[in-house]
Amino acid sequence: MLGRVAPLLLAAGWLHAQPHVAGCPVFPADNIWNVAVDRLPVHPDSALYIWSNGPDRRLHPDFGPKGAIPYVVVPPGQPKVPVRFTRGASESDPGPYPIPPDAPVEPGSDRHVIAIQRGECRLYELFDAAPQPDGSWLASSGAVFDLRSNRLRHRGWTSADAAGLPIFAGLVRWEEVAAGEIRHALRLTVPRTRRKFVWPGRHFASRSENAALPPMGQRFRLKAGYDISGFPREARVILQALKKYGLILADNGSAWFITGAPDARWNDSTLAALKRVRGSDLEAVDVSPLMVSPDSGAATPLSPSSPAPSRRR
Repeated sequence: MLGRVAPLLLAAGWLHAQPHVAGCPVFPADNIWNVAVDRLPVHPDSALYIWSNGPDRRLHPDFGPKGAIPYVVVPPGQPKVPVRFTRGASESDPGPYPIPPDAPVEPGSDRHVIAIQRGECRLYELFDAAPQPDGSWLASSGAVFDLRSNRLRHRGWTSADAAGLPIFAGLVRWEEVAAGEIRHALRLTVPRTRRKFVWPGRHFASRSENAALPPMGQRFRLKAGYDISGFPREARVILQALKKYGLILADNGSAWFITGAPDARWNDSTLAALKRVRGSDLEAVDVSPLMVSPDSGAATPLSPSSPAPSRRR
């Protein structure tokens, strides 16, 4: 329903045009990744979530000229190849996947592989992936997303990310920063999470029941009063996105790490300026007032003239 009224909301200024890649939308304009959260209420457990993962630890851009999560755009006719899944087979979308044998693989232990099929507008993501001599792939888990759809994965299913969410939707891309605006939330990792997930998350990755720990899918944002005027331009673009669209907790990892795509044009010294931000400069957000359905990524955006909603019990 909301997807049909999204053009009207865009015209009214309630939504910005969603991000695009290879001629495809990166999910609809009313998708929770693409809806602003700067006017939503602070989560009542925000202080606990920040404290439990290090209020003095610094924001870290986990990307640059040499590192990040790469992706490849493939043509509509890209041949599909088999993918054999190991640990996460029961929660993975079966192949074949249109991933070429020379697709870039994330360095390090996670070994993510991401492919976007032009024309079909489908996103293919693998975790712990390795190409095989016959052109097929071996991976621990994998997921396929329709970039034109708000459909979430099955409840309780992981993806190539712990929370069961798409990775690509939360990457910082050079093209967006160069254009002067990022119009979506960013992917976040922290070391300590709870055995729980909240919308739009679909899966947890912890054994702890400690209520002071954030669940997978939890939204965070940079506090509105944080002064970003002294940062380099590229850093300001990223920080403004953290204020407006925030971050979605997607995996266990180092504290306050945000993820981007590799690009030779990233400037390490500019990105290093982001490390001035501490965990205490962030806050958890309650996005429940935006939820249309627990099984859909569609979100009800706030009118610029409407008051921010109080937290629903």
